Parts: sequence; C-alpha cells; structure tokens
Amino acid sequence: MSEEGSTSTRTAIVVAGASGTIGRAVVRECLAREFEVTALVRDETAGDLDELAGAHIKTVDLSDPFNVVLALGEAKPDTVISCIASRSGSPKDAKAVDHEANLHLLLAAGGAGAQHFILLSAICVQKPKLAFQRAKLAFESALIKAPIAHTIVRPTAFFKSLSGQVERVRSGKPFFLFGNGELTACKPISDADLACFIVNQVGNPNAHGAILPIGGPGPAITLKRQGEILFSAAGREPKFRSVPVGLFSAFAGIFSLVAWFSDWFAEKAEYARIARYYATESMLVLDPVTGEYSADATPEFGSDRLEDHYKALLAQKAQ
Repeated sequence: MSEEGSTSTRTAIVVAGASGTIGRAVVRECLAREFEVTALVRDETAGDLDELAGAHIKTVDLSDPFNVVLALGEAKPDTVISCIASRSGSPKDAKAVDHEANLHLLLAAGGAGAQHFILLSAICVQKPKLAFQRAKLAFESALIKAPIAHTIVRPTAFFKSLSGQVERVRSGKPFFLFGNGELTACKPISDADLACFIVNQVGNPNAHGAILPIGGPGPAITLKRQGEILFSAAGREPKFRSVPVGLFSAFAGIFSLVAWFSDWFAEKAEYARIARYYATESMLVLDPVTGEYSADATPEFGSDRLEDHYKALLAQKAQ
C-alpha cells in the first residue's frame, strides 16, 4: 500500500511490538517499501508469523534495558517505530510497557545512532483519566524532551476494536449499545491505512516534532451507527440492547473499595473505569477551547471502510 514520498530502499527500521496487530501491518508496509526491517517481538513463536517474513526477527525483553541496547546496537536503525502497548491497561502493565519499555527503546535508539523515533500513541490521551493514558503521556513528555527527532501518531479507533460484536450479530443476537448508542463517535482506521500513515513519516522532516492525530475516511460514526453497518453487512435487521453506563461506575466503585486488598481488585476497578471511558468519550480530536470533540478537526487518511472490514470478517466466520 505504498504511497509516493517514501524514502530510499536502504533505510534501516526497527519496529518494536512487531507481533501486534498494528506492528505486523507496519512491518509489512516497511518491507513493501524495501526498507531493511528488524522486528522486535516478545516471544519466539512470533517468528512464525507470515506477515514478518522478510524482516530480521529478534526476541527481546523490553523490560531489560541491556537486552534492548544489544538489539538496537546490532540493527543500527535510522528510525525506530514503537508500536508497543500494554495489553490490559492495568496500572502495573501500563507503567511497565507504555512508559518504562518505551524509555528503554528511546535510550537504546539514541545510543544506536537512530535519527528518528516514531511513537504509536492514542488519541484518548487528550483527556487522560486512566492509568495507561497517563503512562503514555509520561513517555510522550520524555520523548519530546529527548535530543532525537520524534513524531507522535495518535490514531482514533482501530477496526479491530470495533469488531467485538461481529460474532453476536452473525449468530442472530442483539448488538449492545451504551445508553442510546449516540454518546460517542469515532473515525475508525484500518491496520493497513494506519501503517501506511505511520511509515509515511519515515524520512519526512515535516513530521519531526509533530503530534499527528489521524482517523480513517468518511464521517464520524456513533456506536449505534457501527451496529447498523454491521447488521447491514450481515444481511440482518438491526436489533439492539442498551446497557446503562452507570453500571461501569458502580463496578468501579465496588472494586475500588477493596482495591487495597489485592492487585486483582485494583485491576478490576481499572477495567471498569476503562469500559466507562470508552462508553462515554469520543475518539476524535478534542477542542481545547470548547472542550468538545470535533469530527471536522479530526484528520482522515486512507481508503479502507468499516463495512468492508465487517463483510470480510463475516465471510471468514461463515467458512
């Protein structure tokens, strides 16, 4: 999916988090542009992923700064692209991955002579209320202060994050809404389009020092509209069921009362807060003056559509 403006074929890239959904897409895009790619993965089984074929695969413990220094020293990258993210969003995981592991990458990148560090962040850090958002912002702050050129990419919702109810609809069950389904909106972007946007910043001096929010093409869509698109793709009449948003606050409050007792309760309280956040906050650019989310101010990129993604998933399930 390469576009005009790509850099020379001998550019050396390190992609951290290469076994993740976005990381794999970034590796594919870099390879398509004939970059020399080193893919950092968490475990050895990731080496079997077809999407990483053609890249130099290194299993690296990003929590070990010495291990990271060795890996980047061998790769000698021109650019480091970090696609790592905590899997759970729990405070402990967020601190370890979104902040500390990225710090290890940043320090190793400078030592290895890299000229550019591209960070895959998230648009929700505009309004930080959660542990993983604060961890991401802490690293963004460190990256901005670092001597290396940096670019921060803040995408809106991914297609994958909007696909959790595909099986429900396929099997004839109702689509769950939060409230009336009109509380939030987003401009979802596909893995391939986001990867293309990220890799477009390699060798782009105009991207140095930039924070780039980005969404997919077309108008912003609400949760209810997501459901309508999914039902249409499945050839079914829309059928919805509403979940009160207050339930998440109640669960968060209950678990918080006993969070001191164990990490398990603390994590469950955070998960409830995460669920409430995504049920009530839009994934669009936040106007700092009005405090309102703006679809018009949210940039668009790419050509992939959510309805086509849903149709592809439904076809896979049917096989």
